[in-house]
Amino acid sequence: MALVVILDDRVTNRNIFAKLAASIEPDVEVRTFAGPLEALDWLSENTPDLVVTDFKMPDMDGGEFTRRFRELPNCADVPVVVLTVYEERSFRLSALEAGATDFLQSPVDHHEFLTRARNLLKMRRQQVLIASRAMQLERKLQSSERSREEALRDSSERLGQVIDTVPAMISAIDRSGRCIFVNAYQARIKGVEPQALLGRTAVEMFGSEHGGRSAALDRLIFESGAALPSFEEEIFTRAGERRHFLTTKAPLRDGAGEIVAVLTTSLDISDRKRAEGHLRHLAHHDALTDLPNRALLHERVRHEIAHARRNGRKFALLLFDLDRFKGINDVLGHHIGDRLLKAVAERLRVTLRETDTASRLGGDEFAILQSDVTSIEDTTELARRVREALSEPFRLDGEEITTSASIGIAMFPDHGFDFDELLKNADLAMYRAKASGRDGYRAFASDMDTSARAVTVLESDLRKALARDEFVLHYQPQVALASGSIVGAEALVRWRRENGDLVSPGDFLPLAEECGLIAPISEWVLNEACAQAASWPQSGLPPLRIAVNLSASQFRRQNVEEVVLAALAASGLDPARLELELTETILLQDTERVVATLKALQSRGVTFSIDDFGTGYSSLAYVKSFPVDRLKIDKSFIHNLKTDANDAAIVRAIVNLGHSLDLDVIAEGVENAAQVAHLRAEGCDEVQGFYFGLPMPAPDFVDLVRRESLLAQTA
Repeated sequence: MALVVILDDRVTNRNIFAKLAASIEPDVEVRTFAGPLEALDWLSENTPDLVVTDFKMPDMDGGEFTRRFRELPNCADVPVVVLTVYEERSFRLSALEAGATDFLQSPVDHHEFLTRARNLLKMRRQQVLIASRAMQLERKLQSSERSREEALRDSSERLGQVIDTVPAMISAIDRSGRCIFVNAYQARIKGVEPQALLGRTAVEMFGSEHGGRSAALDRLIFESGAALPSFEEEIFTRAGERRHFLTTKAPLRDGAGEIVAVLTTSLDISDRKRAEGHLRHLAHHDALTDLPNRALLHERVRHEIAHARRNGRKFALLLFDLDRFKGINDVLGHHIGDRLLKAVAERLRVTLRETDTASRLGGDEFAILQSDVTSIEDTTELARRVREALSEPFRLDGEEITTSASIGIAMFPDHGFDFDELLKNADLAMYRAKASGRDGYRAFASDMDTSARAVTVLESDLRKALARDEFVLHYQPQVALASGSIVGAEALVRWRRENGDLVSPGDFLPLAEECGLIAPISEWVLNEACAQAASWPQSGLPPLRIAVNLSASQFRRQNVEEVVLAALAASGLDPARLELELTETILLQDTERVVATLKALQSRGVTFSIDDFGTGYSSLAYVKSFPVDRLKIDKSFIHNLKTDANDAAIVRAIVNLGHSLDLDVIAEGVENAAQVAHLRAEGCDEVQGFYFGLPMPAPDFVDLVRRESLLAQTA
């Protein structure tokens, strides 16, 4: 049974890591402590197998705790993982110099935590096993009547045999940088006998690049006297096979406490890395053709949009399906249909440039992302080449199959500004190509009959939806970075059709704006959101803030002040809990009238934020002229935050601007832990995005907040 100790002064963190630790493997015992002094007192009489400690704590920091822990009996080699939200290098060095084994940045990815903890426990067991067997050998030697020289030689041989059975590369390097011990497993990896590696340097064993890096780390340990955190590395076997290892390096001391060698232990994690890579590939590729699937295409289109906006470039999305494919399936069978789809995928691969992406969306429907397009002629030329590639007959199981493709083209930004819009317009163009006789291509045109009919039907359905009360609200949580608690939610409208289909706002709000329905829809959203937020305290929720988007049409068609006050009065919601999000379109209207409306509502306690901040031309003027309380960083700057220096600089500038004007700053579109850590380091106040929760129905949001509150209360 493994014993894991969790030390953190925050009760929520203790509970989270305790639950994670308990799930590492069966029969794990977990002990938690809020303070380092209490933990050290208990640890003086109990030896754990793994310690996970926060860095910033009362009484002493994680580095000092680790140093004192190392001084306790039997605790010198116990793995210690230090967690912190700070990226300050001095904190990391302090913890490592005190004897920490590993170091993780908070918030910690749960999968990474479990993987590292599992590996450290595995290494701890190997250490305990080796120590136990060594002690057994020592006891036998003490009772033996053989001479001291014979006993020592026998002990060394047996200990060597024990170490040779360990499924890890184990070696020791002395101060001259030469190998003084290597186990049989490492020798097998190099394809030689262990004796052949003795006396050799790391460069001679592993080559200049890997060996030089290993030698430099060994020198660092001799100088600092501290072990290094575990790290992953690639090592090539004698046969040229690339393998992945999880490596630790620690000092070996003599009886006087002097460091005489560095012990390196490397666990082979190649199978795990291959499994992880395979799962990533499966998640983003079509199982039949191995082409990128819809999810990966969506991701690459988003990246292409960001690239095109920064560089003033264009790209195209081509959509096509195979003409009369259903007949092929029906007559020749699905196995022939599947082989035809795979053959089409192969022809696409040889037809496209490396910078383009071919994707299978499902069935016989394919899409092509064509990058760096200068004109519509570039896209029609690609469509022509695709048609030519598919026009050659396919020979499958003795059958000669002829097919063709109807191709629709949509260009960014001419025919759409996001993935869904481009795909929809390419789809409209594809059906126009089909209607024109198949085996052809068409570029999207705004006056297409199909599009006009679709818009007419959609407008009619929208009017019926408003009368039938078919709209629903979903709520996306907004989280304070300082506490990690949910402090509010943004209300987002969805349309649930009579048949139960849920329509996203991007598919109907633009049309609602054009046909004048946006104002009544927005008013319904405001009333529903206020009523829902007012009911949350009765469900046991804290007084959360509710954010509602205002539309430009409301300011043109309605008295916004009266509409907002009426919604507050009808719901009984505290005005201080209502935040109204303003867009550039609103702020560019009649400035004096808009400012007067905002100030009147602000005097009642209502707060305001500027949505999509940083994307417009007058953002600084907005902050100066309008009574706002919060800036909302547009998600386009968050997506490439860790890889795009320009986006990172813009985010930092917005945070500094907001704080200098005593405004809070919230970032939307946060999708991973790395973005959270970066935003926390920049001082951003709040975040919102898929990482914390998708927009969800009200009952699901209530359950989410209840679970968080219950965890905080019982922790």
